[in-house]
Amino acid sequence: MRVTMRPGAAPAGVDRAEEPARLVGTYARKAGWSGVIFAVLLVTGVLMISRIPSLGASDAEYAAFYAGSGANTLVVVGLYIVPFAAIACLWHMMATRTLVQVRQPDSWAQISHWLHLAAGVIFVCMLFAGSASAGAVELVTRFSDSPPLIPDVARGLSAVGYTLFFVYGVRVAGMYMITTTGLVTAAGLMPRPMTVLSYLLAAFLLVSTTFHPAILLVFPAWVLLVSILLLVRRPTGAKP
Repeated sequence: MRVTMRPGAAPAGVDRAEEPARLVGTYARKAGWSGVIFAVLLVTGVLMISRIPSLGASDAEYAAFYAGSGANTLVVVGLYIVPFAAIACLWHMMATRTLVQVRQPDSWAQISHWLHLAAGVIFVCMLFAGSASAGAVELVTRFSDSPPLIPDVARGLSAVGYTLFFVYGVRVAGMYMITTTGLVTAAGLMPRPMTVLSYLLAAFLLVSTTFHPAILLVFPAWVLLVSILLLVRRPTGAKP
């Protein structure tokens, strides 16, 4: 029996052999670019929101900040940037998970596979809730005709935002880093030096007790490094 092939079509066996490599490249680019976008947006949003007075600021500083205008607009802009950072984070997480599954189809049976998903979703929730609490006073001041909130109320809302960010969000980010590192290393997507660095940074976030906004920059900086790695490095080791 004679088999007729369409002009330009490759044999089925060749297509099946090349398909995993093509998918790895596609999802590596998606995970990489979404990670870069997430890192840039999160750093921008956090720096803008961090303009609010710290917990140790005096009542006079709180009153002066929320009585002003113009410069405080950056806080509102930061609040609107954070949701887009969260969306990019979800894209990065799902693209990374899909990439790992292409390299290791049985990765879904690992506990770290599901801890990775839970950590990413919880981090986004903490990011939303913390930003909303920290920026609530500015929104009331900007878009409401009600009397200015007393400094104690403003400090209390800021404290809730700080708790969600620095106590819970930072540690969930560390868990996300640990699970991501384990999955992508097993899939041959991360070299050993980067693996060691990732675990060290994750441990730092897990034990950190500081409330300085700079601590929130560790996670997006790590995501940026991993994303660049996915964009420029060919996977090695494990085969699908």
